[in-house]
Amino acid sequence: MKRKTLLIGLAVMPFLFSSCGSTAENADSSTEIMEIHPDPGSGYWNYRGERTMLLGGSVEDNLFQVPDVAAHLDLLKSAGGNYVRCTMSSRDEGNEWPFSINDDGLYDLHDPNPVYWKRFADFLAAAEERGIIVQVEIWATFDFYRDNWEVNPFNPVNNVNYDQKRSKLSSKVPTHPIFTENNFFRSVPSQMALAPVLRAQQLFVDQLLSISLQHENVLYCMDNETSVTSDWGKFWADYIREKGRSANVFVNTTEMWDPWELDHPFHAETFMNPQIYNFVDISQNNHQTGDVHWDNGLRVMEKIRQRAIRPVNNVKIYGNDGGRHKTTRNGIENFVQNVLMGCASARFHRPTSGQGLNETAQSVIRSMRMLTDEEGFFEGKADNGVFVKRTEDQQYCRVLPGDKYIVYFTRAGRASLDTGDKVKEFRIRWLNVMESAWQEEISLPGNGILEIETPGEGDWIALISAGS
Repeated sequence: MKRKTLLIGLAVMPFLFSSCGSTAENADSSTEIMEIHPDPGSGYWNYRGERTMLLGGSVEDNLFQVPDVAAHLDLLKSAGGNYVRCTMSSRDEGNEWPFSINDDGLYDLHDPNPVYWKRFADFLAAAEERGIIVQVEIWATFDFYRDNWEVNPFNPVNNVNYDQKRSKLSSKVPTHPIFTENNFFRSVPSQMALAPVLRAQQLFVDQLLSISLQHENVLYCMDNETSVTSDWGKFWADYIREKGRSANVFVNTTEMWDPWELDHPFHAETFMNPQIYNFVDISQNNHQTGDVHWDNGLRVMEKIRQRAIRPVNNVKIYGNDGGRHKTTRNGIENFVQNVLMGCASARFHRPTSGQGLNETAQSVIRSMRMLTDEEGFFEGKADNGVFVKRTEDQQYCRVLPGDKYIVYFTRAGRASLDTGDKVKEFRIRWLNVMESAWQEEISLPGNGILEIETPGEGDWIALISAGS
């Protein structure tokens, strides 16, 4: 694999290098960063020398286990997407587990399954070839509880490496992960120090990193919706960053907590520790809707930035009329809101809890790519304060430099903006979100208050610029 390089001066990136443990720490004035990394001071990602918005959706979470995944990645790219999620999960029918199995039907946790790991390697290579960023989740929480735990190779009755007494792991954990009753997540030295279990876990992570560290397009999330002690995530974030440092590879780490409320103390572990987590995932905020979703997101992003400017990701956006979490309408609105509020990524969750990469998802992704490609988008700031008249849960605004505004209407309606007196005329282009099509530009007088009305029903975005 031939990597492209990016030259970045350390003087403008002190937080980036000090918190992430890059080998660039010892450089005098500049260093080469080849991997995806936080764009200095912007809160977005930089990949292959360009600041970029990560947009995505996919049919599954453990995408490397999906047959003909290359075609799915091609579909995503054709819609303007560049971002997928990859849980290291094996609980679905047809999935491989990461370890070999002997004639007695027992796994050897010290012997990798070549089929599983080839799938992972081929997937990362295919994504990198297409310029697609992969957010890997190391520990697929729900694989370690209830029925999934009974067939999991790490279960002491399923492997040749340790028994229940030595490992202190129960063969049955019938409860939901929120009760954290599996000692598997207490193996680290600061908890129960379960040596044989931790050794097997390290070998699994080592095998993963032996593949992923060869690629420039990987982000690392420790868990999926975890409720366990923060010692667990910190241990693995440190472990992965050290492995990256030894391999001269820049790595990015975060944790994903279970609580839906971002004010929960669990989330503070990520918000307040940039030296451990150099990006933040706030996917659980997508259980909220409307103004609550918008306000919560902005408030938390400001809190994060007060500690250190970092990318804020949304690897799971819920909402599907046939699923358990919210509606299709909620999913569309939250996706667009996340883009306008300044999040660094937005991805539709898999069906049936999200839109995946269906036609609706493709339309929204394509439209958001058209929008974020507009000049000045990344320099903008979410600000509903410009509205003179606004309907609750209906309009959202991002203000760009140079008297430019982006206004999102979740449904047909009107809004009034206070644009000041200096601009006498504005140009407006309407973007039909579900059709991914710009309408012909029109002009409206400024005069301090700008009145706008959607051209029709559905989701519309107005791109408003000062007239010449």
